[in-house]
Amino acid sequence: MAMKKYLILSIFLLNLIFFRTALSLDSKSVEDEEEDLSFLEEEDSYGDQHEHEHEHDYENYEDMEDDSSDHGYDESYESPAVDEKDVAVLKEGNFSEFIGKNKYVMVEFYAPWCGHCQALAPEYAAAATELKAESVMLAKVDATEEAELAQKYDVQGYPTVFFFIDGVHRPYNAERNKDAIISWIKKKTGPVLSNITTVEEAERILKDEKKVVLGYLNHLVGDISEEFAAAAALEDDVNFYQTASPDVAKLFHIDSQAKRPALVIIKKEAENINHFGGEFTKSVIAEFVFENKLPLVTNFTRESASEIFENPIKKQLILFATSKDSEKFLPIFQEAVKAFKGKLISVFVEIDNEDIGKPVSEYFGVSGDAPRVLAYTGNEDGRKFILEGEITLDSVKSFGEKFLEDNLKPFYKSDPVPETNDGDVKIVVGNNFDEIILDESKDVLLEIYAPWCGHCQSLEPIYNKLGKHLRGIDSLVIAKMDGTTNEHPRAKSDGFPTLLFFPAGNKSFDPITVDTDRTVVAFYKFLKKHASTPFKIQKPASTQKIAGSDASSSLITTNDAKDEL
Repeated sequence: MAMKKYLILSIFLLNLIFFRTALSLDSKSVEDEEEDLSFLEEEDSYGDQHEHEHEHDYENYEDMEDDSSDHGYDESYESPAVDEKDVAVLKEGNFSEFIGKNKYVMVEFYAPWCGHCQALAPEYAAAATELKAESVMLAKVDATEEAELAQKYDVQGYPTVFFFIDGVHRPYNAERNKDAIISWIKKKTGPVLSNITTVEEAERILKDEKKVVLGYLNHLVGDISEEFAAAAALEDDVNFYQTASPDVAKLFHIDSQAKRPALVIIKKEAENINHFGGEFTKSVIAEFVFENKLPLVTNFTRESASEIFENPIKKQLILFATSKDSEKFLPIFQEAVKAFKGKLISVFVEIDNEDIGKPVSEYFGVSGDAPRVLAYTGNEDGRKFILEGEITLDSVKSFGEKFLEDNLKPFYKSDPVPETNDGDVKIVVGNNFDEIILDESKDVLLEIYAPWCGHCQSLEPIYNKLGKHLRGIDSLVIAKMDGTTNEHPRAKSDGFPTLLFFPAGNKSFDPITVDTDRTVVAFYKFLKKHASTPFKIQKPASTQKIAGSDASSSLITTNDAKDEL
């Protein structure tokens, strides 16, 4: 009997505890829902219509030219006069039929406003005219008009070029000029290895082609020739030739008395001849050509951009110098990077070139006219490293070796650290990011913006208002950083503005992307929900009465403030 009474009493007490807990939670929920935040909505005009809008952010420096993801059609643009009589225009209605009836078809998916497409147009048209006689058709598709076709072929940037053989397509990623297009297509449609039997043929090839590989063999058929052809099949952008003529070999700078098989690659650039000294096998030949086909140092231009970015080698060593300083430092750089052929791409950027050199320099945070050498990973993390001290043969070699060993400290762009930083919204730069954002005792909201960004400009008064209302909360920081002049590995943006929240005590984890309406109230509710340290905002004195008087009240309560507003 006593046991029964004990069980009943226990159940009663448990129910009572549960009821009070539920009542407390319900009260808290109601309290949160009924919190009067109307004073935060005053003059809040940006609104939620901009919730998911961003202006483009450049994740890699080729994107500065190819902003193909968020453009609309510019009706004011007039195409330059280009004779495209031999370029077929394809649409949804004739695409399949055209591909079906032509064995070889190159197709360019383009956008009328795309600068790269405009630059490609005359080269593409000239290639179309020359290749027409060989039954190779070149065509184009306006991807802004033929969205379904573009989606079917997963077109994500412009121009995107495919080559179809009997209806089966593969991407074209070589240089965007007539000669490169023709050379690439001929390798796909004809023999991968051609014979040179006369001096006249050799002279024409050396005059017309930028880079060629020549094999000097005893016989143009047989096992050695077949091994050479197998190596040629592995290369898309270099033409392979073979000869048994001593006179032809001599024109290609091969000693006519040299032991055969001999091999040479010739390019029209500073390091124009490379002699092969390895075993004459497919893999060794292919590796030699891969390591030597690029210029020793590529001068960064609009034309050479694709050659750099579309190369399977991503790591880059970059010399920044004015045209005048390049006379002194470019030869040093060229000699130093010989040790890194096939391992990284070496690039020269002319700082005082207004068209392309200056914006590339600004992207990397290179200011002034002093020559600099940077290393760049070129991959998704896009890390950059800077050579400290003088540019010498030994210093560049050592720098490149440490770069390949991943033994360098990354360099991040940064504005000067502000002398004073006591505003409602804290100013963050690359060099004070750790101090402000990664302070484990603070909940931090960070806006990454661009000065030219219209959405950022519209958000500014709202963000400033939020900072003003939350100024007195010691555990909370509202901050902003100019993403065009400052970098940090923890501040990844996918456009401007990007808003990131770094909770206190959790700074080793990725920040939370703020995906909410861009209003003071929405930001406040987001912070209330995600902040590690609870806080409470209080109405300004002008909107509330205390004890029946107009006595002023502090704008913000401390973290243990009462719940009443």
